Amino acid sequence: MDNYSTKLTIGMDLGDKKHWIAILDESGNLTEKTTCVNTAECIQNFFRRFDTPSQITIGMESGTHSPWLSRLLEKMGFRVLIGNARKLRAIWQSDVKDDGRDSIMLARIARFDPSLMHPIYHRGEKAQADLAILRARDALVSARTSLINTCRGLVKSWGSRLPSCSADAFAKVVPGSVPEELEMAVMPLVKQIGDLTQRIKAYDRRLAEISSREYPETAILTQVTGVGPVTSLAFVLTVENPERFTKNRSIGPFLGLTPKRDQSGETDKDLPITKAGDEFVRRLLAQSAQFILGPFGPDCELRRHGERIRQKGGKASNKKAVTAVSRKLAVLLLHLWKTGDNYDPFHRQTIKNKKSNAA
Repeated sequence: MDNYSTKLTIGMDLGDKKHWIAILDESGNLTEKTTCVNTAECIQNFFRRFDTPSQITIGMESGTHSPWLSRLLEKMGFRVLIGNARKLRAIWQSDVKDDGRDSIMLARIARFDPSLMHPIYHRGEKAQADLAILRARDALVSARTSLINTCRGLVKSWGSRLPSCSADAFAKVVPGSVPEELEMAVMPLVKQIGDLTQRIKAYDRRLAEISSREYPETAILTQVTGVGPVTSLAFVLTVENPERFTKNRSIGPFLGLTPKRDQSGETDKDLPITKAGDEFVRRLLAQSAQFILGPFGPDCELRRHGERIRQKGGKASNKKAVTAVSRKLAVLLLHLWKTGDNYDPFHRQTIKNKKSNAA
């Protein structure tokens, strides 16, 4: 527990329309339990009553509103602890659960031992805004994929097939292959797919501009075959500060790419990954790993690492290989970002050769 003089401890259970607030004094006694409307104006008016914000700790769970709320309260001088919602079992596994009780529990945990909240740190405003562009693009790509699958399914059920093509070319290639009887059903979807493709390309141009102007480190990461501009920018915006990881391997647990552990005595279960952290970046890394392991992936240490796991066989060996390569790829990207080195697909072999030559 760090050395921090706390005069009051405040627990906030965040809601979409209002927040429950519980205030504990220095002795841990509940002095007030109230609610506050979920607006910046109401939050500011409520917390201006405290004369010494630097001596007040506020505990809240991570969620939709925690980024902007924590930034607002920190600017006002308060110490804010953002608890990892996945780790606070004392709250979400309680037999008697309501928002008022949750706010009291948050205050008590923050007062007793802040480390029990498994505190997280939100990215800055600029990074959050730029990451929102990536997520908006991802939503359009998902919508386009769904529409393409619908078109193909409708035509296939009619006994015909649409030609194979990329998603970008779909709206230009398929119109002549749609059965006349299905044109009224399918063609409006095809037009919508074309519109989405143009919007996605507009996002791509915007993201390329942002990357080159504000995040030049993304160029270092795209040296790795299979890592494109979207994946590199998402990785940079999510990590934000590479020096926060003293060990590069710590990026694996941060992104939820390490297995869960349930060991007792002689029993050590084979469990799936934790899936903690950012699902969006984890999915992008998995897509890069699938390319590296796929038919067009180049020969490199990453590919060989995944192939060794595949060769072991067993249940879900391919899935394990993709996860392992994703994790190793994240470590590699963090290393390249920190050092600014040129990517060597056979780095370990190069080191061995240098040592043997020196000997």
